[in-house]
Amino acid sequence: MLEGYLPILIFIAVALVMGSVIVLAGRLLGPHHPYDEKLSPYECGFEAFEDARVKFDVRYYLVAILFVIFDLEIAFLFPWAVVLDEIGMFGFLSMMVFLGILVVGFIYEWKKGALEWE
Repeated sequence: MLEGYLPILIFIAVALVMGSVIVLAGRLLGPHHPYDEKLSPYECGFEAFEDARVKFDVRYYLVAILFVIFDLEIAFLFPWAVVLDEIGMFGFLSMMVFLGILVVGFIYEWKKGALEWE
């Protein structure tokens, strides 16, 4: 009963050993030149602040919305393209409605100026 799991256990063991060897080789052989800028905390493209109620530019949210729009589009387009012959016209029209909604979101981003940086 358990002999079916032996290849999986071997695969996990090999993956753990190879991953550990690669990480250790990188730590031991790689250059280590820390400096203040590299070790500083990074938070949303601006310096960290003490008070959570400090106002900041809303473009960070707009860029996040833009990422979600394109991420969803790609996540749904690939499986849809694979089964397009099987789902027919209904599947095609459903995807066109979905893409239309995403285009409305993209136009909103464009009008708000999320694509323009100084």
